Amino acid sequence: MSPVDDPAAAATTDSPPMARDPLSADRARAHGAAPRAAGPRRHGTTYAALDLGTNNCRLLVARPSSDGFRVVDAFSRIVRLGEGLGASNRLRDEAIRRTIEALKVCRHKMEARGVARARLIATEACRAAVNGAEFIARVREETDLDLEIVDRETEAHLAVAGCASLADPRAEGVVLFDIGGGSSELVWLDRERSGRRRLPDRVRAWTSLPVGVVTLAERHGGVDVSRDGFQAMVDEVYGLLEGFLADLGGSRPCDRFHLLGTSGTVTTIAGVHLALPRYDRRQVDGLWMRAEQVDGVLENLLAMTYRDRAANPCIGQERADLVLAGCAILEAIRRAFPADRLRIADRGLREGILMQLMAEDGVWNGNGRGGSRG
Repeated sequence: MSPVDDPAAAATTDSPPMARDPLSADRARAHGAAPRAAGPRRHGTTYAALDLGTNNCRLLVARPSSDGFRVVDAFSRIVRLGEGLGASNRLRDEAIRRTIEALKVCRHKMEARGVARARLIATEACRAAVNGAEFIARVREETDLDLEIVDRETEAHLAVAGCASLADPRAEGVVLFDIGGGSSELVWLDRERSGRRRLPDRVRAWTSLPVGVVTLAERHGGVDVSRDGFQAMVDEVYGLLEGFLADLGGSRPCDRFHLLGTSGTVTTIAGVHLALPRYDRRQVDGLWMRAEQVDGVLENLLAMTYRDRAANPCIGQERADLVLAGCAILEAIRRAFPADRLRIADRGLREGILMQLMAEDGVWNGNGRGGSRG
């Protein structure tokens, strides 16, 4: 998927906790990057955010602007770090090799751009693997990058920080969800009200499901998916949501409720819906889709063969065996939280990281937009 060019994401400084620098002062100087200094940063400071998930390795490099930030470099590669993890509880050697090669590219991009402040996170695959810590140590040895394994709550709040600006401000409630490779996070956001402007104050409840597109496809199959097989995936995920539904109680019926999704699944659905000849983030990010439009795309995808999905320019060979598992997770969320509207976000954890780093450094204070912004 294409990177965000200049997102207007929301920022918060209270959740998740303060980021740590992935490079020591000595190594940062060796890489052409300045070690972290106290106090506000100049607008010319270069920041980086890296999200290593179960399926993808993604990097954004950006500099602050008056209304957010401007991306100066980006990288995304499907590495399938969590391939086979469900069966063995271990990261495989080949998956580790692919991932380290991608991380070397990220390191070179950070060096070339003179990154001064960064946060590099790893999510479900590294959380779940018995050799996750060993992998982190190997990454440090071979790439000189310090990855931080974040917990699920941090991951959920980063998704909020990156995407919540797309929530309808008139909606009484919004369920924001991020369908990942190995886990899926959901957050209930209340309406922004006077005296409760910070994003953490709007989070009524959150959950993380131990299932994503890679793990679900490996259990049920992703190449040849029958309608019965698809329904079995939906039923499994819905069962995982029942506890969250019970916790929310009567929160669902409210005015102008909608879903807000960030993931390769929802951006793919948007691209297919628009019949794009090639994926275009500018047409996808912020798109509103009605429930019947989502239904139509799901029906079309279920009718496609694996070869058809691989040939679609918004799916491709690398996602063709995963997209229906993602659609099953989405369908379970829609069953649990019926909504007339779904908004698509082509932004997420990396954008949330960047906004938090910049807010922590007070880069907008001179414009009256300090770290309390949310």
